[in-house]
Amino acid sequence: MPLTLTNLHHAFGPRRILNGLTLDIPSGEILCLLGPSGDGKTTLLRLVAGLEPIQQGCITLEGRVLAEPGRDVPPEDRQVGFVFQDYALFPHLTVAENVAFGLSRLPRAERESRAAEALQRVRLWEKRAAWPHQLSGGQQQRVALARALAPRPRALLLDEAFASLDARLREQVRDDTLHVLQETGIPALIVTHDAEEAMFMADRIALMREGCVEQLGTPEDLYLRPASPFVARFLGEVNELPAMVQGGVAQTALGALPARLPDGPARVLLRPEGLRLLPPGTAGYPAAEVEACRLLGATTMAHMALPDGAGDVLHVHARLPPGVRLSRGDMVCLAADPERAFVFPQLPDHRADDALALAS
Repeated sequence: MPLTLTNLHHAFGPRRILNGLTLDIPSGEILCLLGPSGDGKTTLLRLVAGLEPIQQGCITLEGRVLAEPGRDVPPEDRQVGFVFQDYALFPHLTVAENVAFGLSRLPRAERESRAAEALQRVRLWEKRAAWPHQLSGGQQQRVALARALAPRPRALLLDEAFASLDARLREQVRDDTLHVLQETGIPALIVTHDAEEAMFMADRIALMREGCVEQLGTPEDLYLRPASPFVARFLGEVNELPAMVQGGVAQTALGALPARLPDGPARVLLRPEGLRLLPPGTAGYPAAEVEACRLLGATTMAHMALPDGAGDVLHVHARLPPGVRLSRGDMVCLAADPERAFVFPQLPDHRADDALALAS
């Protein structure tokens, strides 16, 4: 049975944080809450955990009501595990004692057994007698995960659980955590503002904006079929091109692209990997000048200047295979992959919605 959040509204004074949010997380699914800071992600976790009283809506777990107006099950009775951003380990307790901390209602033998089981699951049994300050950041995170799993919760919440780790360690700990979550078979709700992390961890992503879900779907849905410019920008870098739609075709500096829009001005958001380089002089394709080309490890990023046909220059980025070598001043021709190009209406006020995505 799933974790179900129905029509949640929440405010702090005059500021509305959640605006009618509804989500259904089946058993075994990992759902990532992605979005800018301040858009209600952590507040949502606190409502599910019982750390914040519900104001409007309903939260159920396996058909049992955890919270509704006038009724809040205490956190210790919800069977919901929580991994905090700062891990919240007790410095005066050993690793084993930290993991067993939430099991005080159980007999001592069962407490020790549960703690041992949880530590073995995160591969830290050999550190059971260590103190938190003797552990690395990644080990502390795994202890926090073991502590959340030891009571055998029916749902698990993680709030920016990898944010304090350096990039290399974060990749390894995320991978370890993903395997553990998949083994538990319980619904997991993960808060992050890192799009790459969400795409790596999630079965589905709920991209939030101003307390609502802007788009809900698989990582592939959001990355390849964004519902709005905000979604396209938040899931990764894009090149922006002005366009004019006429008869179902968007005319751009890169040529014509299909567009299911009424005639009129539009904008095209193109992923860097959707920009293909062709030999200079290739007939029918616009020419661009290379401004820089940098190897980024698994890929190469090329920066190019593309005349827009109206006297201005567009600066575009292409993500290429690592073996590509280009020098500043080289000329190339460019083509756009329609599968990586998203055409949206050009709104008069630009709505400033994409600034939110870029700032996050």
